[in-house]
Amino acid sequence: MNSFQIHNPTKLIFGKGCLSSIPSELSAYGTRVLLLYGGGSIIRNGLYYQVIDQLKELNASIVEFGGVEPNPRLTTVYRGIQLIKEYKLDIILAVGGGSVIDCAKAIAAGSLYEGDVWDIVIGKVTPVTALPIGTVLTLAATGSEMNGNSVITNWEKNCKRYFSSIHVYPKFSILDPEWTFSVPRDQTVYGIVDIMSHVFEQYFHAAESAPLQERIGEAILRTVMETAPMLVNDLNNYDYRATMLLNGTHALNGLLAMGERTDWATHEIEQAVSAIYDIPHGGGLAILFPNWMEHVATTKPEKIAQLGVRVFNLAKEGKSDTQLAGETIARLRTFWTSIGAPASLSDYDIDDKEIDLMVESAMAAPTIGSYVPLMADDVRAILRKSL
Repeated sequence: MNSFQIHNPTKLIFGKGCLSSIPSELSAYGTRVLLLYGGGSIIRNGLYYQVIDQLKELNASIVEFGGVEPNPRLTTVYRGIQLIKEYKLDIILAVGGGSVIDCAKAIAAGSLYEGDVWDIVIGKVTPVTALPIGTVLTLAATGSEMNGNSVITNWEKNCKRYFSSIHVYPKFSILDPEWTFSVPRDQTVYGIVDIMSHVFEQYFHAAESAPLQERIGEAILRTVMETAPMLVNDLNNYDYRATMLLNGTHALNGLLAMGERTDWATHEIEQAVSAIYDIPHGGGLAILFPNWMEHVATTKPEKIAQLGVRVFNLAKEGKSDTQLAGETIARLRTFWTSIGAPASLSDYDIDDKEIDLMVESAMAAPTIGSYVPLMADDVRAILRKSL
């Protein structure tokens, strides 16, 4: 295990009725609020009106900005920054899923930076401050409610990049499982895949030893897999929604990455695909991750075999790590297919026409990933397997 420091400053407020915390939490940061949200689902399910009521209790001055895309775009971030500066706003309240929160983080960092926020997203500049953010989460998936990560798409350049900063951790995040009831089945499935993929990216690490972190990751995976089949068939079940919501938070709040060099190659590849084709992030991961596992198992099957024994309950006796890895990958595919996840890029009408562009977009460095570092030819092979 490598040396590490961990600091998570986000206040997590979880449970029924916790929306009433908005006035007291916001009051510490100001009353001039950018209310940021997505395509209108919070209006349809009534959450929008309840948030407005809470803001009125604070006598807040509200500037609304709706329409954040599922893969939030740089142009949307620019418009948000413009609103912050024009109205001299104090705080962003992001109401929605991970895309809305990611967009809020980029706006928060960019609004206090004199240059182009894209410099921050691509790592050319490290933010030294940011506008405060509060969140009301509506989707179990990304863990954005309790981390400093943000993924932004530059559609003009077919480029999707992420940045991380302690300055964009939400000051508070409100998680009421009842506000996830209206998430449709397909989006629920994508969230489940995303949560599991976040665990995988940290489970397949390059540290010599991280047994506790691995066991915590295995517990999250087992809990997700126990809950998911029940949840997708009972979308209004509070207990299932609450369990999945908390799984999503703990899958990516820093707990699993302590003392590790985590991988993230599959996310890099998926981001390249969705930067060009704008597909759902969780759908892309469901397609790519088993093929990444198959590719790296030829070099390093041990951790995949361990996953199969500990999470998928595979019998170990008389089998090689390579055999166990193959069984693990088959079990993962079967599980994801059973809950309705896609299995190939052709499910999104994606063929091999843009493979070279996807490879180029994925390769932000000469190699990506740490468990088994991948070069461009490796990425191309994984994409071809995924067609």
